[in-house]
Amino acid sequence: MALSGYPLVDTHAHICDPAFDPDRDAVLERAQKAGVAAVVAVGENLDDARRNLELARIHPMLWPAAGLYPTFLDLDQAKEMENFIRSHRDRLAAIGEVGLDYWAVKEDEQKALQREIFKTFIKLSRELDLPLNVHSRSAGRHAVALLLENSANRVQMHAFDGKASAALPAIEAGYFFSVPPSIVRSRQKQKLVRHLPLSCLLVETDSPVLGPDPKTRNEPANLSLSVAAIARIKAVAVEAVVEAVAENTRRLYGKGPVISEP
Repeated sequence: MALSGYPLVDTHAHICDPAFDPDRDAVLERAQKAGVAAVVAVGENLDDARRNLELARIHPMLWPAAGLYPTFLDLDQAKEMENFIRSHRDRLAAIGEVGLDYWAVKEDEQKALQREIFKTFIKLSRELDLPLNVHSRSAGRHAVALLLENSANRVQMHAFDGKASAALPAIEAGYFFSVPPSIVRSRQKQKLVRHLPLSCLLVETDSPVLGPDPKTRNEPANLSLSVAAIARIKAVAVEAVVEAVAENTRRLYGKGPVISEP
């Protein structure tokens, strides 16, 4: 589906997930055949971060990221991740995924710790000039407020599950919102895309989850489903969506990181 000059990038996928261990090469080959030029390989912990760098050396289409999933409420782990990101800054495409999760974390004390850790990564993003790939399940409005309060300037809101009204301050700040293939079955995401401008949209798969069928493993080749859904909802040509999300991806991520040294 990608047009010449407008490559599609899956801006959020867990390609290091063990679900892909049996056939990762074939999965990435299918993605390329489907017009996916690159995949931002996000992680949830230090093991994922190391694995993403290793996989990126094997598969140049992978843009590795490193982050601490918001349910890891451990300041020592957060510090270790911060040090890892500093050490490998030139080889990383983003800090992620990081953020808030008020669906999994309910206690006020734990939420406060989660916010403290998130603020650490927001500050690091600004210092190192790396995009933030943000998780905000059941905490969209809170995550946006924290990002704005801490002057975050390169931000992707991944699979945002909030209302369009909660997204508006982020749009005004120049943040981006990535759309997974689950939009084909999610009224919330359909409504969100209807109200958000094309100029702030990216596409992602969140593989191996958030696919068109919740019972089937998702993969980057399904990125075209996100593009087609956006085109249908906004009543524009598929080519216009491809061009827009490609330009939006370039604005946030540039040409991707340099993966060369071990």
